[in-house]
Amino acid sequence: MKTSILSLAIFLMVAKINAQTTIIPNSNDSRVITTGMPFVLIASDARAAALGDMGVATSVDAYSQQWNASKYVFSEVKSGIGVSYTPYLSKLVNDIFLGNVTYFNRLDERSAFAASLKYFSLGDIEFVTDEFSTALIQRPNELKIDASYALRLTDQFGMSVAMNYLRSDLRLDGVDGDATPANTFGVDISGYYQSEEEAYTDFNGRWRMGFAIQNLGPKFKYDQGGVENFQPTNLRLGAGFDFIFDEYNKVSVTAEVAKLLVPTPPILGTEYEYTDTNGNGKYDEGVDELGNQLSDTNGVIYKGKDDNVDFLSGVFQSFGDAPGGFSEELKEFTWALGAEYVYQDSFAFRAGYFNESEQKGARKFLALGAGFKYNVVNIDLSYLFSASKIQSPLENTLRFSLTFNLGPGTYNEY
Repeated sequence: MKTSILSLAIFLMVAKINAQTTIIPNSNDSRVITTGMPFVLIASDARAAALGDMGVATSVDAYSQQWNASKYVFSEVKSGIGVSYTPYLSKLVNDIFLGNVTYFNRLDERSAFAASLKYFSLGDIEFVTDEFSTALIQRPNELKIDASYALRLTDQFGMSVAMNYLRSDLRLDGVDGDATPANTFGVDISGYYQSEEEAYTDFNGRWRMGFAIQNLGPKFKYDQGGVENFQPTNLRLGAGFDFIFDEYNKVSVTAEVAKLLVPTPPILGTEYEYTDTNGNGKYDEGVDELGNQLSDTNGVIYKGKDDNVDFLSGVFQSFGDAPGGFSEELKEFTWALGAEYVYQDSFAFRAGYFNESEQKGARKFLALGAGFKYNVVNIDLSYLFSASKIQSPLENTLRFSLTFNLGPGTYNEY
């Protein structure tokens, strides 16, 4: 991705002007919850992406670290490595991508360990001040490193804890006075239930349920004098059922809901004073230019609650602070439905749908995917079709995932 410093300056000036001309937002306007480092919410593996960006209650795979690490204690494979690649904004550029590497090891019958690296690259940005200057090339990026430990508490239920380190290096040398990366840490807590296989009239079946609280940690700043940003603390709840028709054919259906545990921005009243162009202390007729802002962070709260709280208070506040009341709180939940057909544990076909309220981001998409297993290697693909009026940065994007299973068939769980 290449741009000039002049284009960046124009963009920043326009953004500043637009921000200053907003006086009091309408109570019916969209209130999208924003956080720092949102890249961690992007589905990095093709299987989860094909099922509608879900994974908290699906069956275990190498990428469970990204969704629910407690699933690893139900893995039939001793250990494995997963590598995935997701192009981002592929219609516009070819060097923005999300990459992921995950390693897991089932230590014994009741415990497992996993670690992963999630890397988001914003490509090359070229800054040129004039035709005589040497171009300054920057490569802003973000990453997350995590490690988890899972313990099987009963034959059907396990839990896990993961520690995360997050780093955001988006500030640019030569443009920002303080170009040091932002750093923070967080914790994931998750649980997974998988029932025994039960016999029904025409098929056998198995229930699956899971939950996860992800990226629970302190707020952080991108610069010394900047505002504090919330991490994308997220709650996921899911349930599914496996229709096992015979030893060759299985259909799995899964549903999931998710919610950001971050305060909803309140509706603020903001005052302005008009510019006195001739210095007579009076408002100049016919001059519509807005001048100095009198009230900023201390503006009057018309609806909602103050979102300037610590991260733990924000988690509890997020369930009841929407200015629109309970109906708006419900809109902050996203939901997804997915189905997966597996033949002889060698081929899989997947489909999923993801939905988010138009007032909270308007992400709506249908996804399709397939998986192939050859010996100890799994290959997964997915493709996204946007169903929203707002174009998705992942629209018409083909994602790839590779899994290398080490020591297959060590455990018998199915």
